[in-house]
Amino acid sequence: MTTASCIFPSQAIQQDNTYGLSHITTSLFISNSAVANDKLTLSNNQITTIINASVEVVNTFFDDIQYVHVPVSDAPDSYLYDFFDPIADHIHGVEMRNGRTLLHCAAGVSRSAALCLAYLMKYHTMTLLDAHTWTKSCRPIIRPNNGFWEQLIHYEFKLFSRNTVHMIYSPVGLIPNIYEKEAYLMELM
Repeated sequence: MTTASCIFPSQAIQQDNTYGLSHITTSLFISNSAVANDKLTLSNNQITTIINASVEVVNTFFDDIQYVHVPVSDAPDSYLYDFFDPIADHIHGVEMRNGRTLLHCAAGVSRSAALCLAYLMKYHTMTLLDAHTWTKSCRPIIRPNNGFWEQLIHYEFKLFSRNTVHMIYSPVGLIPNIYEKEAYLMELM
């Protein structure tokens, strides 16, 4: 596993009691939509590329930043899989040019997190479980929807011919097994 650089949550910039900007690797950040339109934060973090993984967020375009749009809704039936390779490749390309990428959706919880996990699997050779553990340590609010989990599980198998996360049935429905304890605790409440 390639080591990545994470600024831990206690050091993350916070806005309105939610995580604004989270540093995932030396060249990759995840945020909500507010940060993506904050010129000072973008400049202070030397962001050169913004990837907007949403249909509802409109970016303010700044001259010195490249923009990529991934028009996907945050719904379990939305298809994000076809974007895993091209977005991972793009993030890697920005890194190779010594740039920095900000990956965002509306809240920085589901779509951007799923794309981040795909990138970490492909370019940092992390398993899906390790990629999730790492990203969650950097940005505790991540929670891709179940449809994205199923696509990530398929992608992990494509990359490594094995899976470290599986979908299971729980009292709250089909979930990734990493949420199993949480689902049973919710049922008890």
